[in-house]
Amino acid sequence: MSAKVLWGPVVLVCGLLAACSGGSSGPGPTPMGHTYISTEVKGTPIPGGGPLTLSFTDGRVSADAGCNSSSGPVTFDGSALRVSRMATTMMACIGDRSGADGWQTALLQSAPKWSLSGSTLTLTGHDVTVTLRDKRVLHPDLPLTGTTWVVTTLLRQEGQVRSQALDAARPTLTIAPDGQVSGNAGCNRMTGTAEISGSAVTFHLATTRMMCAPDVMQVEQQVLEALNGTTEATVDSDTLTIHNRADDNGLILRSE
Repeated sequence: MSAKVLWGPVVLVCGLLAACSGGSSGPGPTPMGHTYISTEVKGTPIPGGGPLTLSFTDGRVSADAGCNSSSGPVTFDGSALRVSRMATTMMACIGDRSGADGWQTALLQSAPKWSLSGSTLTLTGHDVTVTLRDKRVLHPDLPLTGTTWVVTTLLRQEGQVRSQALDAARPTLTIAPDGQVSGNAGCNRMTGTAEISGSAVTFHLATTRMMCAPDVMQVEQQVLEALNGTTEATVDSDTLTIHNRADDNGLILRSE
């Protein structure tokens, strides 16, 4: 089943047709389970400057070269990396970044050769060679507490949701080392406490009572729902992912 990626309230799926093989790589490590960020591009540059980010997990790859993100099944067929049935967001990007999607698609559809040396992944397509480094090496995990996190994506049961209202509201979350919580839910200021036990974080929050535009208030409602009660929080480099244990809705946040 192909992934569903939401931009705003509408499901938008674009097929990026690529060669697909049932084969798999032989013995040896693969990029699976890691995220890589491009550090060098030889040949056709990334429109807008990139970087290209590739995340490999559960037999899938997610790609983002600076405009839209896409994801789909991936196989390591010998020395060839093959992707298929990819879904992509459809945000309109301005300037040079508008060409990033075409660049990204051309690379992934070319069944590029891949090689892995330590924390360095190299992909070679028809007219480009991209060197990527493991995100954990480039950007080690930030601490959960003491970091100001900005909500970039809402995780709903129907998929990932991004919107202009979310980008404009920029909800923030900061958990102090003593468990005190501060931030902004989108319209109103948040205060409260967080009880941290391993990856479990239980929030007890209150907010001010201002009213904002309806789309901003909808964002705020979803943020507060995700932070209501006990959650599962994981940090990957500069990214915090929160899943509410009650309904599995959640948030993706990046460090400010």
